[in-house]
Amino acid sequence: MQFSPTNGDFTFVSSTDAEELSGTIDAPDITLNMGPDSNKDAYATTFLRQRGYGWLLEVEEDDTEDTKPLLEELDIDLKDIYYKIRCVLMPMPSLGFNRQVVRDNPDFWGPLAVVLLFSMISIYGQFRVVSWIITIWIFGSLTIFLLARVLGGEVSYGQVLGVIGYSLLPLIVIAPLLLVIGAFDVVSTLIKLFGVFWAAYSAASLLVGDEFKTKKPLLIYPIFLLYIYFLSLYTGV
Repeated sequence: MQFSPTNGDFTFVSSTDAEELSGTIDAPDITLNMGPDSNKDAYATTFLRQRGYGWLLEVEEDDTEDTKPLLEELDIDLKDIYYKIRCVLMPMPSLGFNRQVVRDNPDFWGPLAVVLLFSMISIYGQFRVVSWIITIWIFGSLTIFLLARVLGGEVSYGQVLGVIGYSLLPLIVIAPLLLVIGAFDVVSTLIKLFGVFWAAYSAASLLVGDEFKTKKPLLIYPIFLLYIYFLSLYTGV
């Protein structure tokens, strides 16, 4: 049984009269005309690639996996800073802190935060000393560094900068006490001396190593004077 096609393109054959089914489809050629803009884009692309500017056509894909937190981008480790603060505030070896990490693994943001905090509390009646405290921290650390190198110490400027900055913490601790008992001259003087010795010991015990041998006082004394000057910037005396 055979059915006549209606459009002349198909031939229908009954499955009962033929063993195989066959047919043909004639598809006309189709040409897409995208307009003059597509030709211009293709020409521009070809022109840029031939001239070696094909990189202008590349599109960078944002890789969200490589996006790092801000603290990691700035190399700020809050746990490490907190541990170093504890090492400075509790410098006694019997407490079991690995205090050498303050010197051996220096950072910039922790000491800077401590110096800025000391500068903020020094604003009390003396706003002009803020920038001066930061200047003394930078150049005072440079002086200690140069002196340590002359005396034969193996220490970098970054290590000295970090240790001197962190060791301002004892002066920050005694600052509220000075506000409370400032009227008592004797007690106030004792607290000031205690704070200066505390800060100087924390810094000197980290910077003055065994390599100085008999030259240790030559480095401890300038460190002690530096913290006396820091305290004088706070008290105004």
